[in-house]
Amino acid sequence: MNSDDQFIKWATDLQSLAQAGLHYGHDVFDRERYEKIRKIAGEMMAVRTGLPKEQIKTLFLGDEGYQTPKIDTRAAIFKDNKILLVREKMTQEWSLPGGWNDYDQTTAQNCVKEAYEEAGRVVRPVKIIAVQDRNHHNKPILATNITKVFYLCKEISGEFKPNDETDACDYFALDNLPKLSLGRNTEKQITMCFAANNDPNWQTQFE
Repeated sequence: MNSDDQFIKWATDLQSLAQAGLHYGHDVFDRERYEKIRKIAGEMMAVRTGLPKEQIKTLFLGDEGYQTPKIDTRAAIFKDNKILLVREKMTQEWSLPGGWNDYDQTTAQNCVKEAYEEAGRVVRPVKIIAVQDRNHHNKPILATNITKVFYLCKEISGEFKPNDETDACDYFALDNLPKLSLGRNTEKQITMCFAANNDPNWQTQFE
């Protein structure tokens, strides 16, 4: 772990401890101390990441209760041993269709929803490829822990239309991948999806 990653981990650990203390603590003086620790953790994160304080407050300090990971789903859709990727409008980088799990959706339902919204594809999830901790596999390290759920999906129908998030969609061979959005998916994760698609006895990877 490099120094930047370690610094962010310290800030994240402090924030998590302070948030738990605010949730479970009842003594008014202890709560004041936890609030101060949480504020310091936010300032540490702002210094290291360069993000505006308001964004730090929303993303890093905006949660309540015991701190738990957010969930991100990704749909691996194949045709002729090529994988479907969408191009993110803002970054012009490519990723598996996916995104944050909505509060009222199961991970499978969310996977279906994101595939339709970002790629115009109607799909059916058939297998969980992997459940991964994002910060163990993707860069940059984020303040909020994220659990990524990769689904192997069967394409039923659909056609791509540009939308608010993606402006292109195509199928790619493993040896001809475009520039990937590494925060969303790495070449290693894409390779894992190919392996799952080609192995009828694939066992879900998890940690």
